[in-house]
Amino acid sequence: MKKIKIKKLRDIPLPEYNHPGDSGMDLINAGEDTIIAPGKRALIPAGIKVAVPEGLEIQIRSRSGLAIKDGLMVLNSPGTIDAGYRGEIGVILLNTSEKSVTVPGGMRIAQAVLQKIEKISWDETDTLDDSSRGDGGFGSTGKD
Repeated sequence: MKKIKIKKLRDIPLPEYNHPGDSGMDLINAGEDTIIAPGKRALIPAGIKVAVPEGLEIQIRSRSGLAIKDGLMVLNSPGTIDAGYRGEIGVILLNTSEKSVTVPGGMRIAQAVLQKIEKISWDETDTLDDSSRGDGGFGSTGKD
């Protein structure tokens, strides 16, 4: 288990895993009740700052229950908390439903998942190895 420094900005519980084997910790709305109209988005404060070690990131992901029941999704999913960021974590929620959705203070709004990051070193070339897909477009499986 990796230790990450965290600073609470409000009187809220720390994020935690709710079940053994969970990949993500739940983040909550640490602010006021927020109403998100259909097709609109809102930045919801999580009430915490973190110091992510170099070589890691925290990904912010949608909660499946909110997505299916209320149409609320993390807009830039997954959102990334980089190692150098020290500001408050905010979660951009998008309401994809046809009705306004209230996000009360204290509600679980997203999941935070710790991920290892590999750095890229480009090796510029004039040719690439062949693959079974080749240069097929987005969604191209070669099947009808």
